[in-house]
Amino acid sequence: MPMPLAIFLVATMVSVFSFISINAFVDQRRRERDAFYRNELFKKLAESPADQAQRVLDLMREKDLATERRKREGMKLGGMVVTAVGLGLMAMLKLMAPHDDHAWAVGLLPLLIGVVLLVHTYNKAPRETKE
Repeated sequence: MPMPLAIFLVATMVSVFSFISINAFVDQRRRERDAFYRNELFKKLAESPADQAQRVLDLMREKDLATERRKREGMKLGGMVVTAVGLGLMAMLKLMAPHDDHAWAVGLLPLLIGVVLLVHTYNKAPRETKE
């Protein structure tokens, strides 16, 4: 392996792992700040009049429901994409290897993973409650 290529590969690996480490650290700090501010908000709500506190709690509940809805929609989209990849892979392998009767079966892995994601999203994932 030529020396410049080896240096490039090592520098790339160091850069990628440094980015991942810094990103994880920053994300953890953001979560800590969010938890701290949410705790401070609860302290202030305990000291405020009941009607104002109820309005703020309703807003927070709506925000939490919207977050759960986005997660559920993301799982639906992920399940549909993985299912489509599995179907496409099965069709492509069937057309590209017509003499191999079982090559298409490789597409069953992503297909079944996508189906499991969709089934979980529609049947088992917690649904929002209407009050």
